[in-house]
Amino acid sequence: MRVIVDGYNLIRQSPSLSQLDRQDMAAGRHRLIEHLAQYQRIKGHQITVVFDGWELGGLAQGQERVRGISVIFSRKGERADEVIKRMATQGVVVVTSDRDLRDFVERAGATTIGSEDFESRLELAIMADLKGLEEEEEDPVRCKGLARRLPKARRRREAQLRKL
Repeated sequence: MRVIVDGYNLIRQSPSLSQLDRQDMAAGRHRLIEHLAQYQRIKGHQITVVFDGWELGGLAQGQERVRGISVIFSRKGERADEVIKRMATQGVVVVTSDRDLRDFVERAGATTIGSEDFESRLELAIMADLKGLEEEEEDPVRCKGLARRLPKARRRREAQLRKL
């Protein structure tokens, strides 16, 4: 599965990362990349994190690999949202709490998850790995009454999010 992370959005939604980011932006980015690298090792997903480079970025979009994570900085004058919009296709999971970006990439066929929700899943996976435990699968709530099947798009989205 391919996961695209709106880097500064996730950092600024996270209590621990935002505190570090306020002290030193580079330290916040580095810590996020470290967490994503651990998560990638555990889950095996292909992860790309996109940061804004619109104020200080170069003339061309910058891309590098750090500990197996693809790190992209948007070019000068361009926001990370625009880069993510170009990358969002069906089968991709985009991590952001930006409502406009979420709406756009969902229309493009990508699945979205909020930054706080993704961070919770990331921390849970890392803690389970450290303790040597398997993550528990959530047991769906069984209700009496008529069974209702979710729409196909919703079932596909739920299946992708379970893999996270």
